[in-house]
Amino acid sequence: MSKKFSKSTKEELLSYLSGFITENKSNKFEKIIKDRTRYLTVVLEDIFQPHNASAILRTCDCFGIQDVHIIENKNKYDVNPDVALGSSKWLTLIKHNDNEENTLEALNKLKKQGYKIVATSPHKDQYMLDELPLDQKTALVFGTELNGLSDLALDNSDYFVKIPMYGFTESFNISVSAAIILYSLTKKIKKSKINWQLSEAEILDIKLDWVRNVIKRSELIEKDFLEKKYE
Repeated sequence: MSKKFSKSTKEELLSYLSGFITENKSNKFEKIIKDRTRYLTVVLEDIFQPHNASAILRTCDCFGIQDVHIIENKNKYDVNPDVALGSSKWLTLIKHNDNEENTLEALNKLKKQGYKIVATSPHKDQYMLDELPLDQKTALVFGTELNGLSDLALDNSDYFVKIPMYGFTESFNISVSAAIILYSLTKKIKKSKINWQLSEAEILDIKLDWVRNVIKRSELIEKDFLEKKYE
């Protein structure tokens, strides 16, 4: 997460740090940030399979989902770098792991931030995917392949969403489910009149984080800039 500086200091710092990356990389940041969103966010409850954990991060990055909330109760969230392909450094990962049980606290925080909690479950069919209302910010909650979401997550969700399936198999692989749902919903919000884009302040913070992530020892360069600015 970006440090707490004034807007003008952040702008100066971004301009300074941008001098240490290529013009091509800088232009790519400008292009990609326009499609980033926090209107949709992903919540992963106790995911422990490294392949799936990594594949979901890659999917979020590809569809422009900026924030991924990671609930660690019994399982630590491990990323397989060969699958994630560096996607985690472009995302804002928020881990919820301070307590033995973190699900309720995580969902309540999201609700306070204005998110509607939507549980993804093949056993609940309140809404099929194409029927899900997107009238407010939406947090999509995914559980493990073996057990799905916990009862606590299901009990504290506002809606349930289900992907239509027509075969004998009961459910999709979790990373496939995430890809299908995010493709459908990001396409839907971009065709709507919903204000799904990031604010100017969010864009500034995220671009700062991106630049820091691609500069070797960026913290030393940043320290030098701040020392000169305030000397």
